[in-house]
Amino acid sequence: MHSKVNILGVQVSSITNQHLLESFTERIKQKQKTQVCITPVNSVLAAIKDPHVLSIYNASEYVLCDSTPLKWAAGFLKTPIVERITGLDLLPNVVKLCAQKDFTIFLLGASPGVGDKLKETIASLYPNCKVVGVYVPPFMKVFSEQENIKMIDAINAVSPDVLLVSLTAPKQDIWIAENMHRVNASIQIGIGGAFEVMAGLAKRAPKWMHAAGLEWFYRFIQEPKRLFRRYFIEAPLFIPLIIKQKLKRK
Repeated sequence: MHSKVNILGVQVSSITNQHLLESFTERIKQKQKTQVCITPVNSVLAAIKDPHVLSIYNASEYVLCDSTPLKWAAGFLKTPIVERITGLDLLPNVVKLCAQKDFTIFLLGASPGVGDKLKETIASLYPNCKVVGVYVPPFMKVFSEQENIKMIDAINAVSPDVLLVSLTAPKQDIWIAENMHRVNASIQIGIGGAFEVMAGLAKRAPKWMHAAGLEWFYRFIQEPKRLFRRYFIEAPLFIPLIIKQKLKRK
C-alpha cells in the first residue's frame, strides 16, 4: 500500500521508485493485473475536463507524479509527494528489473521502427532481458475493435509480465483501462514518449534542467508546434486551479 495526494481531484501516488519496483515484483509473482499511469500536468487537466479519464486515473493502482509542477503543487497544498517518477526514469528502471528478475516485456505503440530500435538497445544493455514482442498499431484517434483484437492477440500470444504502452497520455491510459480484462499481462504501464529517448532517437534535457523544473522547455524547443498549446495555453490554467483548491480547503 502507498499514500495518494489529491491534486485537482486526481489521486496521485506518493511513492519512491524503490518501493514501486518492489511492488511490481510482488504483483508479477502473484499474476496481479495492475495499471500504472504516468501523469504530467496535461493529464491532470485532461482528467478535469473528462470524467471518464478522471475515473480511470482514480481507479489505477499507481498514478505517478511525472511533473515538477505537480510535485510543487503537492507541497503547496501541504500534502507533499515523496518522489517525482517520470516515464523517462521509470522505463530504464523497469527494464533493469526485468533483466534481474527474468521478467518478460512487450512493447506496444510509438512510431514505426521505434519499438524495434528500443528492443535492440535493451538487448545491448541487458543481453538476458526478454523482450518477447513489439507491435506498432496504425495511427488512429480511437482504435477500431478489429485493431484492438490484433493488438490484444499479439500480446496474449506471449503473455508478458510487463506491457509498456506508448500511445501518449491519456490515450494510452484509456486503452489500458478499457482492455485490461482482455490482456494477459501483470504490469501495464502507459509510458509515454520514453521509448524514443531510451532507444537513442530523441534527447532528454540536461540534468540541471530537471532539477530546475525546465525539462518541459527543452521538450518545447524540440517540438514547438505540437507542444505550444499544451505548455502555453493549457498549462497556465493549472496554477489558479491549485490556488483555488488550497483556498477551498481553508
